[in-house]
Amino acid sequence: MKYGFSDRVRYFDSSAVRDILKVVNQGNVISFAGGLPDEDLFPVEAVKDAFQKAITSGNKALQYAETEGLEALRMHLVERMKRKSIYRNPEDVLVTSGSQQAIDLFSRVMFNPGDVILTEDPTYLAALQVFASYETKVVAVDSDQDGMLKEDLEEKIKLLKPKCIYVVPTYSNPEGKVWSLERRKMLLELAEKYHVVVMEDDPYGDIQFDPEAAPSSLAALDEANQYVVYTSTFSKTVVPAMRIGWIVGPNQIIRLIAQAKQAADLHTNSISQHALVHLLNDFDLDQHVRNITSVYYERMKIMKKALDEIELEGLTYLEPKGGMFFWVNLPKEMNTTDLLKAAVDQGVAFVPGKPFYVGEAEGNTLRLNFTNSTPDKIETGMKRLVHVIQEAYLQVN
Repeated sequence: MKYGFSDRVRYFDSSAVRDILKVVNQGNVISFAGGLPDEDLFPVEAVKDAFQKAITSGNKALQYAETEGLEALRMHLVERMKRKSIYRNPEDVLVTSGSQQAIDLFSRVMFNPGDVILTEDPTYLAALQVFASYETKVVAVDSDQDGMLKEDLEEKIKLLKPKCIYVVPTYSNPEGKVWSLERRKMLLELAEKYHVVVMEDDPYGDIQFDPEAAPSSLAALDEANQYVVYTSTFSKTVVPAMRIGWIVGPNQIIRLIAQAKQAADLHTNSISQHALVHLLNDFDLDQHVRNITSVYYERMKIMKKALDEIELEGLTYLEPKGGMFFWVNLPKEMNTTDLLKAAVDQGVAFVPGKPFYVGEAEGNTLRLNFTNSTPDKIETGMKRLVHVIQEAYLQVN
């Protein structure tokens, strides 16, 4: 039968990361492809106790809930954001089914077909999928390791009149970089000058390897709560399966997002919300985050050591100060999409960089995840990957 799908499905595309994971999870492959926390580090007993308390504390956890999220949970979120100098009221917070839903609901209420979104290049792949589904025009801004470049950003704001600027300024996916304070202030100044909304996506901000060098959030710099919409998640610090994220911003925007959520899923999973409240009340989440961050830091250093030992002219990478990823630039003549097949044949996987690009993709880039593999697996997998890279380099030179 020929189905009458909407025109919008033309803009749907499968996630390159998810497609790769389907393949590599079928065999004996060490995968650096997914952006996954390590399930062996999940606070299983604390989560189990929290769900038990949620179910046995009355039937509220089994009932429908308010769209905005449990008030007790939103109060916790307000307090946790204060530690990042983000001062907001509970009515400015909406609990979502992961931060991915926050991006989608924000897009639903903000964008018309043809609206322009400015972002870095490369940037978060799943956000690009969402923006494409709403038929927007995503335009890359010239950037370096410190963030967007002012001259190009201002020129494109004046020329294209964007509806939004989307950024992941703290331990970004895929590059693992962190914006300088100067660039953060510059972005906010231009947003205020030209009245452009900024979406700050911050899923990795708590995984910081140097607590003394914590960057200032864009939302913290937007003290009047007029220009920055901020979203984050517990998926990287508690467990992904709870699907608890949140979005906070100007009350007018949050109210409309709440109405959009009513039409999407009515409210985020009640049991998970109640359980998370118990977890935050009874479990030292901050200590847990410090523990996993320490583990992830050691794994990052092991992967860095392996990258340091690759002697290829033109190979570069930025050492991450937090988060979950290395972004590697191979010599220009190499193609990581072709390289992936050879790597999988040798028992190791990564994500080619091409799907993360807005404009013309650089085919010599790749992303590596260091959080989801043990030190032994990182050492073994990186030996395999180094061998594959060196063999491929000899073939093109």
